[in-house]
Amino acid sequence: MTHRLNTNKQFMIGNGILAFAVIIVVVIFVYMSMRVQQQKKDERIFSETYTFTLGQGFAGDSVRLLLNDSVLADRCIGHVPFSIEVKRFAEHSSLFIVDAATDQLSLFELSEKGGTYQFEKENGEVKLLPQ
Repeated sequence: MTHRLNTNKQFMIGNGILAFAVIIVVVIFVYMSMRVQQQKKDERIFSETYTFTLGQGFAGDSVRLLLNDSVLADRCIGHVPFSIEVKRFAEHSSLFIVDAATDQLSLFELSEKGGTYQFEKENGEVKLLPQ
């Protein structure tokens, strides 16, 4: 009994398996590349800074300053002007000034370019002074 090998069939099956393996490897590398790019986008570092100055009307008040969801200062303002400088850490930023005695909230949208912001308090209302 002779056993005949079908070499053409074996060769084609081998090439098919190899092609399938190459396609799987390419898909894995494309997926890993896209994931690394997404992680780099999330880790963006900003060089801009914000300087906040609390002026007239804040002396003796207990004030809480928040940038987005981070507390910058939670203290009684002893002397004015009170300044604090913060590096930008988010794509969009908002400053919250909360009067601890009355829980009155003042919200200010901040520029993406950073900058200096001066605030005054008059009749219980916080005002942003023109720059």
